[in-house]
Amino acid sequence: MYRISEYYKDIVQQKKENIRNFSKCSFEFYPPKNLILENTFWPTVEKLSKLKPNFFSVTYGANSGEREKTYHFAKTIYEQTGITTAAHLTCVNSTPDELKEIAKKYWENGIKSIVALRGDTLNKNNFEHKMYAVDLVLLLKKIANFNILVAGYPEMHPESKNSEFDIIHLRKKVDAGANKIITQFFFTIENYLRFRDNCIKNNINVEIIPGILPIYNFNQLQRFSSITNVKIPDWLFQIFNGLDNDLITQKNIGSSIVIDMVKILSREGVKNFHFYTLNQSDTVYTVCHVLGL
Repeated sequence: MYRISEYYKDIVQQKKENIRNFSKCSFEFYPPKNLILENTFWPTVEKLSKLKPNFFSVTYGANSGEREKTYHFAKTIYEQTGITTAAHLTCVNSTPDELKEIAKKYWENGIKSIVALRGDTLNKNNFEHKMYAVDLVLLLKKIANFNILVAGYPEMHPESKNSEFDIIHLRKKVDAGANKIITQFFFTIENYLRFRDNCIKNNINVEIIPGILPIYNFNQLQRFSSITNVKIPDWLFQIFNGLDNDLITQKNIGSSIVIDMVKILSREGVKNFHFYTLNQSDTVYTVCHVLGL
């Protein structure tokens, strides 16, 4: 008599538990840079919209051309899918008056969720930030009652002096009116749980949504790691050793790792997961379908 393996029993059980607990997902996109990429972008949006996510988000560039792309794609995604779409907005290289006009334009066109970020300047030499994310949150709340999401860093912001410094600034953003926190990606779950506990101890009581980055290409992940404060655990190097030219196997292993992460985080009480899609649908769709998200 055929018996389903314990592994698949575990997945099916987790799927049932997630359905009961109403675990949900959300997805981040970046504006495609040309028409060829745009032609693959919209099928990705359409496929992931079938999962009925909590929201989509669209990232943001510092220059005006990228800013307009963020507006265009956030507005069009919302109009075509009806799914809440959050536009990333940074305050670097922008004046308060410019930001007010951008915010009004979003609100008037149905984009009422904003991911509020300081952003990074293209010229890092002798640059002093005049506005920070907390200032942007305050500005947005004066314009309208936006649903504001801000960034959290389980392994600290690259510019932070220490974890206490990080938490103080996060608390300021929440006190200014931020409604939710989305974390930087991570692979050491204990770091997320420690960060969440630290937030609670410091009266940061909004939802802390873990940011999940599926591994599509390990070399690419290492590049991402070099510009963030995210440590790649040694066990990941061991797993992907020797697979440089085998992207199919890398994606399969990456899917398995994300499935395990989501299962563990679900058991720790996490209800929502934000996936950094890199404008690809297959891996995240498979993960969310398997887990019943």
